[in-house]
Amino acid sequence: MTSTVSAYTDKIKEMSMLSLLCSCFYTQPHPNSLYQYGDLEVKGLNKRASGQSFELILKDPDQFGDKPQSQPLPSPPKKEVSLEELQKRLEAAEERRKSQEALVLKQLAEKREHEQEVLHKVREENDNFSKKTEEKLIQKMEVNKENREAHLNALKQRLREKAIHAAEVRRNKDLKADLSG
Repeated sequence: MTSTVSAYTDKIKEMSMLSLLCSCFYTQPHPNSLYQYGDLEVKGLNKRASGQSFELILKDPDQFGDKPQSQPLPSPPKKEVSLEELQKRLEAAEERRKSQEALVLKQLAEKREHEQEVLHKVREENDNFSKKTEEKLIQKMEVNKENREAHLNALKQRLREKAIHAAEVRRNKDLKADLSG
């Protein structure tokens, strides 16, 4: 029956609409038919200059005695399942569920561990950057302090030299005044 239905569907796809209608009205074999195969009849049409054409006629499935079964197919006999077998199946299902759960938990733990590693690395980089920046700042401050002290010492030295020079000039002036006077 299924082969007949599939043959019908295949042939209907290939047939023209007119041939399909004609085959529905004329289900008896045609006297000019060239070939018969099961429920299919091939009939030659008028020859043409471009080639030969054929008409395919599908026969009614009732003519072959392939009546559809009115009773449904019986279901296969059910196998009796013992309590032990049911228990084994339940245990196997529970084991599969536990292993799946363990796998998911393992993946989550690995993901958390990776996130912790990434956070640790970011913190470490931030700490290193902060330390380097602080060290540079301290070094700059020390250099600035040294430069300031050096500048102040240079100013003090110049003031001392000026004071010494002024004292020397006063002494020379006093000596000149004492000598002239």
